[in-house]
Amino acid sequence: MRTIISFAALFLSVILLQLSTGGVGPLDAISGLTLEFSTEQIGLLGSSHFLGFFIGCWWAPRLMGSVGHSRAFAVCTALGAMGLLGHTLTENPYIWAALRIASGTCVAGCYTVIEAWLNAKVTNETRGRAMGTYRIADMGASLCAQLIIAVLPPASYVSYNLLAILCCASLLPLTLTRANQPKTPDAPRLRPKLAWHSSPLAVAGVIVAALSSASFRMVGPVYGQEVGLGVDQIAFFLASFVLGGALAQYPLGWLADKYDRRWVLIWLSAAAVLSCGVTMAASGTGTVGVMLTAGFFGLTTFPIFSVSSAHANDFATTEQRVELSAALMFWYALGAIASPYVSSTLIQQFGPGALFAFVALGHAFLIVFGLARMRSRPAPEERTNYVYAPRTSFTIGRLLKRSREE
Repeated sequence: MRTIISFAALFLSVILLQLSTGGVGPLDAISGLTLEFSTEQIGLLGSSHFLGFFIGCWWAPRLMGSVGHSRAFAVCTALGAMGLLGHTLTENPYIWAALRIASGTCVAGCYTVIEAWLNAKVTNETRGRAMGTYRIADMGASLCAQLIIAVLPPASYVSYNLLAILCCASLLPLTLTRANQPKTPDAPRLRPKLAWHSSPLAVAGVIVAALSSASFRMVGPVYGQEVGLGVDQIAFFLASFVLGGALAQYPLGWLADKYDRRWVLIWLSAAAVLSCGVTMAASGTGTVGVMLTAGFFGLTTFPIFSVSSAHANDFATTEQRVELSAALMFWYALGAIASPYVSSTLIQQFGPGALFAFVALGHAFLIVFGLARMRSRPAPEERTNYVYAPRTSFTIGRLLKRSREE
C-alpha cells in the first residue's frame, strides 16, 4: 500500500511539474511576440531552455548523491519557480533567456529525481503498470500544458505567477510522502561516443528528432501567428502536435518490432518530409487545415527518437544500456539547444515556411544517411523490445532497461 501511495505522489508531482514547465515555452513565445521581441530572440529563449536542460541532466544525479532525493527535488523546483517569477521583473529578452536556463535545469533535475525514485520502487510485478501510468501522466500533462496558454494572458504577472505556483505545488506530493527515500544510484557515465559506436544512424535520428520537436514546440507559436492564428488557436495548434505524437506510439512500436528499424526510420522521415510540405501548403486553408497538419507532423516526427533509441539498443550489451540512454540524450540535447535559434533565424530571414523547410531538410538527410548505413552492415539478428522513450533525463535508461529485455 505504501508503494502505491508513493507512486501516486510521484505521478502527481510529474503532472504538476509538466503543467508548469511545459507551459512556459509557448507562453514565452507568445509573450515575446506581444513585447515585440525579434524572432531570433524568441528562438534564443527556446535554446536557453535546452541549455539548462543539458546542465540539469548532468548535474542532478550528482546533486541527488550529495543531498538526497527530496532535497535535490526542492533545489530544482526552487530554480524553476525563480526562473518563472523573474519574468515579471523585466522585459529584457536576454535576461529572460538566462531565466529559461533555470527553468530548463528544473525540468531535467526534477525528472531525474522522479525517475530514480520510481526505478528504485518498482518490482517485476508493478513495472508494467507503473511505466504505463507514468507515460500517461507525462504525455497527458504535456498535452494540457499546451492548452493552458489559451487562457493565460501573454506577458502577464498573473500568468507567470500561476505557473510558478504549479511548479512549487509539484514539490508537495513528493516531499510529503511518508515512504522512505530509496538509495541514491550512481550517476551514469556520460560517454557520447558509445552511442556513435553502437549506431551512427541512431545518433543522427535523435538529433533530427530534436530538430523537429524543439523547433516546433519553441518556435511554433511564431509560425502560428504568422499564418493568422489567435492565441487560443495557437494553443490547440501545439496540442495537435503532441496528440499526433501520442497516437503514433503504439502503431509505430508495432512496426518497429516487426520490420527492420532502419526502414521504419527511413519511411518515417519520408512521411515527415511530406508532412512538412503539406503543412506549408495548408497555411492558407483555414484553422482546421492547420490543426490537422500539425497533428500529421507530430504523428510522423514524434516517434523518431524512440525508434532511434530502440535501434541503438539492438547493438548494445545489457551492461551498456543505461550509459547508452544517457549518450543518446546528450546528442538529443545538443540538437535541441541549436535548433530553436537556427529555425527562428531562418523564419526572420525567409518567412514562416522556413521552419518546416528546415525540418524537412533534416529528415531528407536522415533518409540519405539511413540508406547509406544499410549498405554498411546487416540488421541485427536479435532485437530489443520497442519502448516509448521519454526525453526527460540521463537516468531514464534505468527505467527502460528491463522493459527492453523482457
